[in-house]
Amino acid sequence: MTQSLSNMERISRLYDPTYVYRVEDLNGGVPVQVCIEGRMLKDGEGTGVTNYARTLNQCLHEAGAEPLILGDGDSNRPRSRALRWLAAARRAPRMAQAPDNAPNVPAVPDLFREAQVFFNIHGRTLPVAFKNPPVVMHWTYPVPLHVIGARNLYTIHDLIPLTHPDLTPIPQGRHARILDAILERADLLVTVTEAMRSEIVEQLGVSSDRVVSTWQAVDAPLQADPPLPKGIKSGRYFLFCGRVESRKNLIALAEAHALSKSSLPLLVVGPRVPGEEALEEALRSHPTVRRLDYLPRPDLLGLIRRARALLFPTLAEGFGLPIAEAMTLGCPVLTNSRGATAEVAGGAALLVEPDRIPAISAAIVRLDQDDALCARLRTEGFARARNFTPERYARRLRALYARALAQNEEGTLVS
Repeated sequence: MTQSLSNMERISRLYDPTYVYRVEDLNGGVPVQVCIEGRMLKDGEGTGVTNYARTLNQCLHEAGAEPLILGDGDSNRPRSRALRWLAAARRAPRMAQAPDNAPNVPAVPDLFREAQVFFNIHGRTLPVAFKNPPVVMHWTYPVPLHVIGARNLYTIHDLIPLTHPDLTPIPQGRHARILDAILERADLLVTVTEAMRSEIVEQLGVSSDRVVSTWQAVDAPLQADPPLPKGIKSGRYFLFCGRVESRKNLIALAEAHALSKSSLPLLVVGPRVPGEEALEEALRSHPTVRRLDYLPRPDLLGLIRRARALLFPTLAEGFGLPIAEAMTLGCPVLTNSRGATAEVAGGAALLVEPDRIPAISAAIVRLDQDDALCARLRTEGFARARNFTPERYARRLRALYARALAQNEEGTLVS
């Protein structure tokens, strides 16, 4: 695909790193057909990846795209393990078909489970064919799949299985092999912070031109907040929210909270994670910690908005969505001073070394006792949160898809 450019546009493309390829120019003014996989849209736990997929889906229209959702049929009736292995032995592409009454929801039965088995057998990504393939296939997670005839964009949220294998149950070796297989098919890699972009370039050895950071967006609509849990008062509690797992540094946080001698309880909100029973037991041993399981999103947003502060001294993140959510809702933030979390905070949070419990405790004391500090962090957080609106995210997506369209078949930018 080529285009006619003015001399000024050519100069901008060569020398201006902020030059934005325009989808409208590259696709003749027609909305770009962008397909995302529907697997994460069904996840009821509201994880960071799930929220990424849902917000992406919501922003596609404003990004100049016509959305398609690739599904796996009736996922409530999966095939048996034996039948899945027999099916995965076939090397031929799987044909995505859409019903007449839902042309934007093509599906391949049992696709996502079968893709994992296909990779185990063949060591490569499972090909998916469309009668009329989408222009862009935007995978929301590193899945061993590719769409024939589309520009395949893969989202890599983090490299924790490679860089911190002790903090995740995801097998390091297999994840590395999946990433290698994806690199063979990827037109672009998408990630969520500049910190992760640099890490991907360094760890995976890919060209920086192939990795694009779009950050994320926060979906926090205006609402009448639901009542707080019994015994909890507005502004009189600290909050952690997210997956309750070891990499979130929750034992250190609970110890730091106890050391601070704050009278405000620490609410830990998030789904129970298989394999983290020891962590749950450790949290129960702290009398000032109150544990709440997964909450509906309106309840969670209400909890964030009315907390004294979000305490999020996590050990490793690709983005750290609770930071952006808290800032959007006017809640002061304490978080990790390193990497992606510091980038998302952008100087509008109280930063701590996550492996120093006394430092975390001292920061909790400041948040507990210093109203002026909390007011300043609230104001600065509101300003920082403007970077994470759906409108700005849609603009970044528009630039991403335009960049994908500006690539020729060899994967180089059209000039």
